[in-house]
Amino acid sequence: MAKKYDLSDLSFLIIDDNNYMLSIIKTLLRGFGVHEIHEAHDAAEAFEEFSNLPIDIILLDYAMNTLDGIEFARMVRTADDTPNPYVPIVMLSAYSEHFRVTDARDVGITEFLRKPICAQDLHQRIIQVIENPRPFIRTPRYFGPDRRRMAGRRGSGRKDDGQNNEERRVNNLKLEKAVKTENMARVIKKSAASNAF
Repeated sequence: MAKKYDLSDLSFLIIDDNNYMLSIIKTLLRGFGVHEIHEAHDAAEAFEEFSNLPIDIILLDYAMNTLDGIEFARMVRTADDTPNPYVPIVMLSAYSEHFRVTDARDVGITEFLRKPICAQDLHQRIIQVIENPRPFIRTPRYFGPDRRRMAGRRGSGRKDDGQNNEERRVNNLKLEKAVKTENMARVIKKSAASNAF
């Protein structure tokens, strides 16, 4: 039986320059029980909201006027004045070519969801970032969630310098513990209590 989560304690920021899409996403979130939903139509407005409000999860459109979702995500992860570089970011995009997904991954997007979205897929991505927060990695060229989904995976084209995975991790990366907001911790605790019966 799947766990049930009470998402009413979480605060979401939706960033999309399309009012119709904003309306759809807000409706879906309300259907999931979310009460605190903030919205922005562009990256500048979004960073202002993000800087002044305790946001637990960001839902971000890829293609926007002025500053796109990739640049906004980069600001969230690396700007000196970012209030929470660890916030989960779910990117929503009608453009799902491999290079776009790779670009999103490389700026620190936590999850990627192709438009048109359905309620089940959005809910699944939200639960994923709550249940399985990934540790963050800091290198000279990257800061964001660990991009490796399957630790220890060996595939064609992977470089092997004779080090095992643990040695490589210690020598090349600074892992930082994934950060759960107090609200996310409360959601998990409530879920554990309600699913115990």
